[in-house]
Amino acid sequence: MKHEAGTRRSAYLPIEDHGIIGDLHTVALVGVDGTIDWCCLPRFDAPSVFGSLLDAERGGAFSVAVREVERTKQLYMPDSNVLLTRFLAQQSVAELYDFMVPDHESCPFAGIRQIVRHVRVLRGRGTVDVCCRPAFDYARAPHEVTVVEGAGAVFTSSAGSLVLRSSVPLRADGDAARATVVLEAGQSLELAVQWVGDGPLDGDTLRPIDCAEATRLLYDTLRYWDGWLRHSHYQGRYREMVERSALALKLLVHQPTGALVAAATTSLPESPGGGRNWDYRYTWIRDAAFTLYALMRLGFTEEAAAFVDWLHQRCADAPPGTGLQVLYGIDGRADLPETVLEHLSGYCGARPVRIGNAAARQVQLDIHGELMDSVYLYNKHGEPISYELWEALARQLEWLEKHWEEPDDGIWETRGGRQRFTYSALMTWVAFERAIRIARHCGMPAPIERWRDTAASAYRYVQEHCYSPDIGAYCQYPDSTVLDASLLVMPLVKFTGPKDPRFLSTVRRIADELVSDSLVHRYQSDGSDGMTGQEGTFNLCSFWYVEALARAGRVGEARYIFEKMITHANHLGLYAEEIGAAGEALGNFPQAFTHLALISAATNLDRAVSAHRGVAARYWDAS
Repeated sequence: MKHEAGTRRSAYLPIEDHGIIGDLHTVALVGVDGTIDWCCLPRFDAPSVFGSLLDAERGGAFSVAVREVERTKQLYMPDSNVLLTRFLAQQSVAELYDFMVPDHESCPFAGIRQIVRHVRVLRGRGTVDVCCRPAFDYARAPHEVTVVEGAGAVFTSSAGSLVLRSSVPLRADGDAARATVVLEAGQSLELAVQWVGDGPLDGDTLRPIDCAEATRLLYDTLRYWDGWLRHSHYQGRYREMVERSALALKLLVHQPTGALVAAATTSLPESPGGGRNWDYRYTWIRDAAFTLYALMRLGFTEEAAAFVDWLHQRCADAPPGTGLQVLYGIDGRADLPETVLEHLSGYCGARPVRIGNAAARQVQLDIHGELMDSVYLYNKHGEPISYELWEALARQLEWLEKHWEEPDDGIWETRGGRQRFTYSALMTWVAFERAIRIARHCGMPAPIERWRDTAASAYRYVQEHCYSPDIGAYCQYPDSTVLDASLLVMPLVKFTGPKDPRFLSTVRRIADELVSDSLVHRYQSDGSDGMTGQEGTFNLCSFWYVEALARAGRVGEARYIFEKMITHANHLGLYAEEIGAAGEALGNFPQAFTHLALISAATNLDRAVSAHRGVAARYWDAS
């Protein structure tokens, strides 16, 4: 996939005008103009070092630009997360390769957090401008620049140090290091910015980088991603998008712990102007459980096993008599206080800029359902779970038995007061139904009769209290008329048949009230959720809608909507959380939830299309 762009028209690129690179510890966002405007080092949830995405003046950036360029194109190298930005002009063509070396055993540079930038001029002559201006600790820690002749530059602050290795001489310019180089066809420029933290600055760290080293690292990185992607079992119609989604999800997995972050960024606005700005650089039990399911469907069982180990530890760490938290730090820490960085202006002025997330203290009962569903699938298609994990899960179910009938904050983390959300009751049924299956399949000790009674109570509650005959739909909570797109998952989790009259009626009402040109809103946003501003359509829900339609036999319509959703991806096949009224990306980027839902929708749509070949699968049969 390719993208064309001119020079940056404002201080902020559109959210969608970015690619992502990473090393399985952290990521960097690279704009179509060659600027790294977001990177946290040394891991996802560390303070930003480059953060101009959230404040163009103070945030810090690392730019590589070629003068007199008429347009740029950006694409990934095949089957990889190596990003290529091509600078095109009448008299010259240059290419910029950006990548981070994944942390894997066969790489001699494993354990080093560095971004490699390799510029080549292919035709004509190009003048290349380099400017590296970090801003440590979310631009709260000032730094000094020291140029090391023949090697690069060192940026030193109280929050840690950064080394910029270079194949060309650098000069200090205030708090930045700069270079301007004229390259002829066939010549190249190499840069590597490396996190040192509070470690020693020795001769090996300060050595220059040359073309040979950059090329070796590039090929090593390409081999890693190609080898990883070969484990995919997907052979369906949407292979390019599914594999790109898998590659994006892999970048959001923290290799040392197996935890998966919900998104790479914080505080990118869900509504223009701000308000709905959140920090997603943490591990949500729900998101990670869904991701485990998506990756297992493609054959990536190693990631599933790592997450199950991480999950086991969270269950073991939970104090007796308590449920799991909604989200954790990637290292498992439970304390994630939400604070506002008042000194940062926010993306395009959208404030507040938040770090931490108060949702960690919310109660979201549904997470137990997603958790048990994923463990059930892992036990069935991956490896049998251990007795220790089973006991830890049983303690969580014991807690859920006592609390499932209480109000909670719900899947959408609303801040308008707790309700007895339908989705939470639905997922309570899923939790106990899957637990019974695991116990029977593995012969694990369990209070089967008691769990069956709880599952039956949750099922009846949804059917008897959460369906409104007046509007002909399941509603967000009892005695309400608020529609909620999360209920599209009912047939996905086997709660109801895909052609059940109540469910089909719910789908029709959602289509009438929440769907806008095939894009789906989460719910009717009337201010009762305690948040200001109007959000965009929610990509996760749009893919759930596709899957619901496909399962209901409306295959032509499902295929049309899915392939239309593909057109809303950015030039690299990446999605943020939402889509705005003008088609712009909104929310944190890239969003794991969106990509895992794409994988699920694609695999189920493949199956449905194959089973309904002919007239039923044609676009024009959508009615």
